[in-house]
Amino acid sequence: MAKELTSRKENYSQWYNELVLKADLAENSDVRGCMIIKPYGYAIWEKMQAALDKMFKDTGHQNAYFPLLIPKSFLSKEADHVDGFAKECAVVTHYRLKNDPDGKGVIVDPEAKLEEELIIRPTSETIIWNTYKNWIQSYRDLPILCNQWANVMRWEMRTRLFLRTAEFLWQEGHTAHATEQEALEETKQMIDIYADFAEKWIGVPVLKGHKSESERFAGAKDTYCIEALMQDGKALQAGTSHFLGQNFAKAFDVKFTNKEGKEDYVWATSWGVSTRLMGALVMAHSDDKGLVLPPKLAPIHVVIVPIYRKEEELAKISEKIDPIIAELKKRGVSVKFDDNDQRKPGWKFAEYELKGVPLRMAIGKRDLENGTIELARRDTLTKETVQMDGIEGVVVDLLDQIQDNIYQKALDFRSENTTIVDDYDQFKELLESKGGFFLAHWDGTAETEEKIKQETKATIRCIPFDAIEEDGGVCIYSGKPSKRRVVFAKAY
Repeated sequence: MAKELTSRKENYSQWYNELVLKADLAENSDVRGCMIIKPYGYAIWEKMQAALDKMFKDTGHQNAYFPLLIPKSFLSKEADHVDGFAKECAVVTHYRLKNDPDGKGVIVDPEAKLEEELIIRPTSETIIWNTYKNWIQSYRDLPILCNQWANVMRWEMRTRLFLRTAEFLWQEGHTAHATEQEALEETKQMIDIYADFAEKWIGVPVLKGHKSESERFAGAKDTYCIEALMQDGKALQAGTSHFLGQNFAKAFDVKFTNKEGKEDYVWATSWGVSTRLMGALVMAHSDDKGLVLPPKLAPIHVVIVPIYRKEEELAKISEKIDPIIAELKKRGVSVKFDDNDQRKPGWKFAEYELKGVPLRMAIGKRDLENGTIELARRDTLTKETVQMDGIEGVVVDLLDQIQDNIYQKALDFRSENTTIVDDYDQFKELLESKGGFFLAHWDGTAETEEKIKQETKATIRCIPFDAIEEDGGVCIYSGKPSKRRVVFAKAY
């Protein structure tokens, strides 16, 4: 049997890295900073993709696809945008290779230099708004509600599978509107969709709010975010939605004639989530035995392990189980019947625990005689013997219970690790000893925000939408007046 995982308490970072590899989610590639998403990991991503795609389409969005390569001049048209991404851009300068005259493989052909260098997209606002210029003339052309599923590249120096890689998969929505109000409503709608998905599908409770000005997306007027808390007490930004104002419309001269016959610039939003959600899924729920997957995203809902010595026993078990499997599949339950005789049941039990399969059934000769089956839950690691008759309904109910329990456990963890602080020394002490979310007053200045970040490595994760104004509040760092608390945490 494979070596056990490093425990979370011993080394959380190592536990995470080992789990992603051993559970066959992903592995590092020979391309610096890039990952290979393995079939089991990609199956989870496909489920995320399918659920989100339906949510987008149910709210009127359509999928499109835009080029991977962006002319360098496009990025320079929006000053804040280029400043935000300049250090992460990968640049294509030539279009041909040739044999090395010295016989050392191939070299870049110096005569095949591009007239204008191309950027491998770090995000697509520029190429899309250059395109929208050709699509929009009148208010009748609006709104445009486009999304694309794509890969992007940001030349990260320190990488970790799913959480931060040079190339990653994501979706990016880009919408165009006739009024500021419509764009603001779109921005809010999409962060609500992300929050709904995070909580009801991934089972991770999130805080919704505004980013501080220094944490906003490059080129945005306002950024909304969802923030999740991982088991090591660090925050993870799980999704963002940006109100871009008219910045990109002005940069690319995208105007339209409004209902009054006057010319105006278009209002814009962009929003996205990425394979970083896979990291959130792993870190929020899993334990020292392996993955704990919410049923809605699990590639396999139920694994059935037959326990037998002779082929005749397996045949009898299969005869009894086959109609149960057929009925479960009719009810939308994904089932694997593992009759592989190369592995013993004990190995299989450990393997499916590692892979986070929500429910495991075991059935042997005695179970056949008694009309029973053993059911094991991955989330609680509990087992019970139940009657085989009506097992399909029991399984469906249990999967719902597991989904709810996984979310509730994460919610309880967040509640236990959310602290109201008014003293800077206490803030620093608790940040180091336990981590978590800290609700603290901030004077609203970038200077104070930066000093706290330099001294503690904690950042303002969000200014919650539901923050309550308080009379007499003072900033924990400067002592200056503050009307509401913001959320501080160390973050990935």
